[in-house]
Amino acid sequence: MNKTELVNAMAAKAGMTKVAAKEAVNACFATIAEQLNKGEKVTLIGFGTFNVVERKARTAKNPQTGKAVKVPAKKVAKFKAGSNLISQKKTKKK
Repeated sequence: MNKTELVNAMAAKAGMTKVAAKEAVNACFATIAEQLNKGEKVTLIGFGTFNVVERKARTAKNPQTGKAVKVPAKKVAKFKAGSNLISQKKTKKK
């Protein structure tokens, strides 16, 4: 599913226009990004948690040449899925 398909699905489920759904999706993503840029964690109970982690500087190997390359430290966004995000229905064996 891409962003357009998400907007269309939201509009249908919420009974709103596609324009309103697009504004809601954009506002949601922008708010999450703003909080992550501030170094804050965003927790959506039952869905998951977005947070920022710092990756340490390291030495990697260029796969084409085999030479060592220094990779600088950087901050990256991470997402940890909540327990209710994907249904874990178990079927009984007969």
